Amino acid sequence: MAKTKERSFGQVIRDRRRQLDLTQEEVARRIKTSTPYVGHLESGKRHPSDKIVSRLAEVLGLERRELFFLANPRAQALLAPREETPANSAWEDFRHNDQIRRLHNVTNEEMEALSRVALMGEVRSQRDFIYILNTIRQALGR
Repeated sequence: MAKTKERSFGQVIRDRRRQLDLTQEEVARRIKTSTPYVGHLESGKRHPSDKIVSRLAEVLGLERRELFFLANPRAQALLAPREETPANSAWEDFRHNDQIRRLHNVTNEEMEALSRVALMGEVRSQRDFIYILNTIRQALGR
């Protein structure tokens, strides 16, 4: 999927589906959704859930992480390139901010998950951790 950087999520899905000689109907059946929904994804009229991205990656033989970032281009911008973590990182600020953690009812389990996100690269602000947390909660149906 090296050339997918220039193409949209929908274009990548359509091109790969055609490469595999699959119809929208076949893809829809395999990812357990409707044919029109697949068409809307391909045309950019709908945004896929993380679950749909995972199913599409599996069915179409694409790299899930790259497909996720194509579907969510702003998510990658939250992570800066890996460099030395500054002494006063957003993670450290967030980790020690009891007020924001209480306000958003952040559990110890969620803090553990966010600590792993912080290891992936420097997250720019405490607010970005709340965005990531809410995305995780939504994906888990919480």
